[in-house]
Amino acid sequence: MGLLARLRKEWFIIGIVLVILSAKLQPNIGVRGGPLKPEITVAYVAVSLIFFNSGLSLKTEELTSALLHVRLHLFVQIFTLVFFPLAVWLLLRLLELTLIDQWLLRGLQTVSCMPPPVSSAVILTKAVGGNEAAAIFNSAFGSFLGIVVTPALLLLFLGSSSSVPFSSIFSQLFMTVVVPLVLGQVCRRFLREVLERRKPPFGAVSSSVLLLIIYTTFCDTFSSPDIQLDPGSLVLVALIIFSIQISFMLLTFGLSTRSGSGFSPADSVAIVFCSTHKSLTLGIPMLKIVFEGYQHLSLISVPLLIYHPAQILLGAVLVPTIRAWMTARQKSSLLLR
Repeated sequence: MGLLARLRKEWFIIGIVLVILSAKLQPNIGVRGGPLKPEITVAYVAVSLIFFNSGLSLKTEELTSALLHVRLHLFVQIFTLVFFPLAVWLLLRLLELTLIDQWLLRGLQTVSCMPPPVSSAVILTKAVGGNEAAAIFNSAFGSFLGIVVTPALLLLFLGSSSSVPFSSIFSQLFMTVVVPLVLGQVCRRFLREVLERRKPPFGAVSSSVLLLIIYTTFCDTFSSPDIQLDPGSLVLVALIIFSIQISFMLLTFGLSTRSGSGFSPADSVAIVFCSTHKSLTLGIPMLKIVFEGYQHLSLISVPLLIYHPAQILLGAVLVPTIRAWMTARQKSSLLLR
């Protein structure tokens, strides 16, 4: 793959680095009350646009075939929205005894509370040849479920800023998340044929808006002289994130492939990816709403910014191995018949 092709493929990761650098150089542009007016353009317009775009792109009409696989759906949703947050909470009780920056550790907890992503788990499941319908269902259903469950988990584990009451958070979530998402789905019903024929770049649109949100978040950080990012803590958090991902992928793989689990090899592939992946596209806007006014919001966001490329990188590396395992299992099951 040539350099230009590689840059095009990884433009979003490069974009994250560039917007953080831009925020470091010119924080006054995107700071609250600055020229961009992020308290309006980001908090309402950008977040609403992301979720309208998600509603427009979610192919809920394709999910009916996967609806009846209830055990698989329960496994994925309970693992990602119950077990994952609790396990990380217990891990953080130990990590709090270390010298790792406490705000980065809180960021690890926010990662654990996020719903599954609407794209990466599906893409990797499809690349391996797993149960794509189940991956699509759990990604879409998890996204809808996360609108309610994720803010509740964030408030349960971390609390919110004193300036934003609980009712205000959920009213803003309703107006900037639920309403745009539903409107997107309604529009999709009328525009389905046009959307399928022209295939608009939904992912690129959401990612571009997301870069704006990341930029303004770090502008607030770099404009505050009290916040310092410790490089040592950052490296340790990155290693912890990779360790969590590998451990949870092995755990979900072991549980879904054990004797008597009732899951096929294709099901196990969908379970591994959907249970361990977390959504950056939905996560960053939710953090922006729930922790509005937090001085350390950007530090809380850093682990999620690391987790997103890490899960894609790790998944891509494991695709050939998982595909070979699934093919071998399928062949052995055919020979036994």
